[in-house]
Amino acid sequence: MPDPRKPIGVGIVGLSATGGWAAGAHLPALKAVDGLELRALAASSEASAQAAGVAYGVPAYTSVERLAGDENVDLVVVAVKVPRHRELVVPVLKAGVPVLSEWPLAVGLREAEEMAAAARTTRTFVGLQGRASPTFRWLADLVSDGFVGEVLSATVVASSTEWGTPVSPNLVYTLDRELGATMLTIPFGHAIDLVSMVVGELRDVVATTATRRRRVPLGHTGQVVAMTAEDQIAISGTVAGGAILAAHHRGGAATGAGFSLIIDGTAGRLEITGAEFPHLGPVTVHGTRNGGQPAELTLPSGYDDYPALAGTPIHTLAHAYAAIRDDLVHGTAVAPDVTHAVRRHRLLDAIARSAASGRRETLPPR
Repeated sequence: MPDPRKPIGVGIVGLSATGGWAAGAHLPALKAVDGLELRALAASSEASAQAAGVAYGVPAYTSVERLAGDENVDLVVVAVKVPRHRELVVPVLKAGVPVLSEWPLAVGLREAEEMAAAARTTRTFVGLQGRASPTFRWLADLVSDGFVGEVLSATVVASSTEWGTPVSPNLVYTLDRELGATMLTIPFGHAIDLVSMVVGELRDVVATTATRRRRVPLGHTGQVVAMTAEDQIAISGTVAGGAILAAHHRGGAATGAGFSLIIDGTAGRLEITGAEFPHLGPVTVHGTRNGGQPAELTLPSGYDDYPALAGTPIHTLAHAYAAIRDDLVHGTAVAPDVTHAVRRHRLLDAIARSAASGRRETLPPR
């Protein structure tokens, strides 16, 4: 357990001098949180490691083993493409160093289970940062405290501009359903995790999926590339207590992306709307009780520790880093870990199996 009097040293795999998600989101998020400090990084080549080391003023390595072996690194962050997660996370776990892996944790359920087994007693965290969102933590409390009464149903309608519109060359891999970075795992996976946090985990699920666009434009080159990832996902099932959860996520949206969640209960209704990625962007909440007209509800105090970041993609990520810091310092277990990631992968796997067989799949209890 880190010394609470000293900052937690962070080493990032995938922090590049040329930008990217680690540089644009992870680095400013951890800088916003007291008690965290970038101490080292790892890159895939000597040239990129040297460039990044100079850019950020920290030691740079070309192997995750050397990064994990740095005595100043207390937490390794793996922020690279999904197909490389296992090969990078497992050595860190074997070294006994806490690790944060981006979501999706793995390319599939079996690989996720292998990574969880490798964790043993090492602290792990997974990048389902939406669970740290001030608004969704408040929504979970509203539902738990009975704002809508007994939950009767939850309905999700969401859309993504990706998976049908022109794709950039560096994102072509997201079109391959075997590489684990698809619409099912990323926007749908993040969204269903948030919904599960608010209304409860699915106990069973039946799904219909389709790949309606099997060829996608490659940027503006005039060429096209194959797509095997699903661009239409529809599910329904029951959560604890018997409420019905239904969700439809659509890819390649022509009129822009969006997210909508409606929670109906015996005493009221909540309507949540936002952009494509509710785990990153702001959402608006309307609510009504006992037959009144829906009115916008305002986030109360006590939930948002970083209001200056509101409306930016790093807002929830900063809250997630704060939860990770507190878990490491105080031995708590608030931030989602690889066990939680396996649970989410298990749901996605059940959706894929149901869509293939046409049968309802039962999910194991928590």
